Amino acid sequence: QVRLVESGGGLVQSGGSLRLSCAASVRTFSTHAMGWFRQAPGKEREFVAAIDWSGSSKYYSDSVKGRFTISRNRTGTTVNLEMNSLKPEDTGVYYCNTGTRSSRISDYQAGGVGRYWGQGTQVTVSS
Repeated sequence: QVRLVESGGGLVQSGGSLRLSCAASVRTFSTHAMGWFRQAPGKEREFVAAIDWSGSSKYYSDSVKGRFTISRNRTGTTVNLEMNSLKPEDTGVYYCNTGTRSSRISDYQAGGVGRYWGQGTQVTVSS
């Protein structure tokens, strides 16, 4: 059974930084693209960032571009999201996602999502 486990959320002041991590339980996901989504209270889940299987291609939403950086470790089974210059509107539950059809970021760029989700980690940015 595939498990995605997020960690690293917390409370931070506006302008601060946090680093989220997502660990996959199955090594085969080192050949899959992975993404991060978030959901603010009362809003729909939205795409944040994605990375391809090799770590060489990355894709960001306009709202986080230039502030967030997605990366994956050498074995490919852990994906990190470095979040800088955080704003109160970045508050929400952040979810890791994988299991798209492609090992590239194209599915995420087309608005798709993978089959597998983590349980989420709360990020709260105070003003």
